[in-house]
Amino acid sequence: MKINTVSLYLFLLFPVWIFSQTTPITISGFIYEESNGEAIIGANVYIEGSPIGSSTNHSGYYVIPEVPAGNHVIIIEYLGYKTQRRNLNLSLGENLKLNIVMIESVFETEAIEVVADSIPTIEKLYRKPISEISLTPKQINQIPQVAEADLLRSLQTLPGILPLSDFSSALYVRGGTSDQNLYLLDGTDVYNPEHAFGLFSTFNTDAIKQVDLSKGGFGAEFGGRLSSVLNITNLDGNREEFEGEASISLLSAKTTLQMPLGKIGSISGSVRRTYFDQTIAKMVDDIPNYYFYDANVKAFLDLDANNKLTLSFYGGRDVLDVVFNSDSPDKVGFSYDWGNKTGSVRWTKVFNPTLFSNFWVTVSRFSSYFDLDEFNIYEENTVTDITFKGNLEYHISNHFAAKFGFEQKNLHLKYQQEFPGGEVDVTSDPNHYIAYIQGNWHPTSRWDIETGLRLNYFDSDTSFNNFAPRFSAKYRLTEKINLKAAAGIYYQYLHRIPRFIVSDIWTLSNKYQNQSSSYHYILGYQQEFAKDYEFEIETYYKDYKNIYAFNQTFNTELEPAYFNGNDEPVYTETKSLFNRGDGHSIGFELLLRKDVGNLTGWVGYSYSNTSYNFDGINQGRSYAPRHDRTSTLNLVSSINLSGQPQDYYQGTWHLGMNFVYSTGQPFTEPGSGYITGSAPGAPIRYVEYAPTSINNIRFPYYGRLDLSITYKKKYSYMTIEPYIQVFNVGNRKNVWFVNYEYENGIPEVEEQYMLPLLPTLGIKMKF
Repeated sequence: MKINTVSLYLFLLFPVWIFSQTTPITISGFIYEESNGEAIIGANVYIEGSPIGSSTNHSGYYVIPEVPAGNHVIIIEYLGYKTQRRNLNLSLGENLKLNIVMIESVFETEAIEVVADSIPTIEKLYRKPISEISLTPKQINQIPQVAEADLLRSLQTLPGILPLSDFSSALYVRGGTSDQNLYLLDGTDVYNPEHAFGLFSTFNTDAIKQVDLSKGGFGAEFGGRLSSVLNITNLDGNREEFEGEASISLLSAKTTLQMPLGKIGSISGSVRRTYFDQTIAKMVDDIPNYYFYDANVKAFLDLDANNKLTLSFYGGRDVLDVVFNSDSPDKVGFSYDWGNKTGSVRWTKVFNPTLFSNFWVTVSRFSSYFDLDEFNIYEENTVTDITFKGNLEYHISNHFAAKFGFEQKNLHLKYQQEFPGGEVDVTSDPNHYIAYIQGNWHPTSRWDIETGLRLNYFDSDTSFNNFAPRFSAKYRLTEKINLKAAAGIYYQYLHRIPRFIVSDIWTLSNKYQNQSSSYHYILGYQQEFAKDYEFEIETYYKDYKNIYAFNQTFNTELEPAYFNGNDEPVYTETKSLFNRGDGHSIGFELLLRKDVGNLTGWVGYSYSNTSYNFDGINQGRSYAPRHDRTSTLNLVSSINLSGQPQDYYQGTWHLGMNFVYSTGQPFTEPGSGYITGSAPGAPIRYVEYAPTSINNIRFPYYGRLDLSITYKKKYSYMTIEPYIQVFNVGNRKNVWFVNYEYENGIPEVEEQYMLPLLPTLGIKMKF
């Protein structure tokens, strides 16, 4: 089978030679920012007075093939930058390489001028894939948060994306679980993107350049997960001059530095650390000793006009020490630390104006270590991923373009646990081989049709072969209204075991657990109106096959593989660790968004219904999972209180607001209780509760309002931004979970609440 896979790779790469003949009169090039030389993602480039145009990819590269000979005006537009126009005189058979430098608008709130016969912001809506949302660091920073701007918490304000609680930054997208999301950082898989207690995510927003989230229906280029793709591109670095940014809040401090590398490239780096282990934890006994740190480094090198090299590194670590009886001389507690390390080398090659490519070598490692020394319990979990992959884009004509690529993932998963009376030792070294091809066809100026096929071969202790077709279509109903549809099959071979507070455990498909799969069906409607407003409606249906949940009674079914030297059982397989199930999600989403002006932000509403059915659970009846919420309303806004557009030199005040309302989450209510025993010499009785149907009732609604106010002032060599943020302004007691206490013969319900009102302040400096 591996020989066949290699042959398939060669077949997909064969077009590199076939397509080496360039098309006459092709315009191509890169689009950069003037201030720092960063490549711009998603800029519109088009020929004035014609339907011929393109947009830049994640490397800032664009291609416009089949341009007629003669005199033309090419227009380049990007939100927040001055529109660029170039007069061209093209001769037949001539290829033009045109790199453009974009100049930022003088005023922060200046809108892009719309030309009547152009492809302006309307074209941006048309070109955007279905169910995809893009955010810039500026938009993320405008959303009030608990301590600092956070990517994952910002994404939770968008329709169809839900958190589990205030203590979790994990994403639950359209009914899917957090392990069904593919996280990519500069092309590298990240396996555990959340820090403890959910206050921060792995991704430092100051280091981010662009965020693209696909909530479903994504093309054949991506796979390995059932629900979504979060593709994060970090800053390449300022190629023009040294630039720095630093911020400090009550819980953390961070800095980001950028500088040119001579005339050949740039480098950027960021460092962040929390410090409540040195402050709050030393003053309050009940607060655990916890901190994390992370760092990013990225270098960009311009080898020549057609070859570029990017090197990227990330490393982060969480350290948690918990003591249960701090007042006792014989202290009992546990230590836990976990984190990610990622690295990538990307070679960007322009074979010719119409054939663009990226090739990667990436390394990702997640590791966690748990030690409960007093009880002789130790746990270690690691996931190592070494990947080789390539993606190529070929622009055949203005009517047809193709993408094709390959990927080889070499994985190593290790889970070890030592406990009194036995140990677990599960180690595996699977390989995942992937190839894909995707075509994009524009039969007319109104239609955009994309079809693709992704091939998976997962080689574990048993083999899995899967074909995953994808399809999407966009139809321009009018100049301002687009209709969209998408469908596809998705497969997943890695699974996470969720756990309370501490990091999850990774396992994989094998002879005991089949691969998970999902079918996506999506319909969408998009409209631009009132010049700066975008409106979207999407409805979706997803089903799930072979999803897994941790089996709480696994220890009654496990069989040891052998006995160690102490005559203790050793378990080496995952048999009986999981319950298998199926499920489905159905819903619709509304989004009204405005990105330009004194008032920016969005209003989102989502309706969702998710249902699971696990073998042997809940008497065979389906039930809603814990993360299900029927209705959710989000309102996010940023208001320039100064009124008219102003230069930062004059100083501006900005008000940020985040309001969320959602119906309550389901939970399981006890149906009966029984006494199991009494403490000797005391009237205390131990009570066990028997559940009714799983998740049969719901908590009260969830509601929260967050506010922030920021003052921005620019000086000659520095910009300062002091801010105040208040999380949960109304101090609403949103229910997290409930405890049942048996006292005086009557069970009492004790509600445990999520985060209360939390004010914080900080300052950000740019120099």
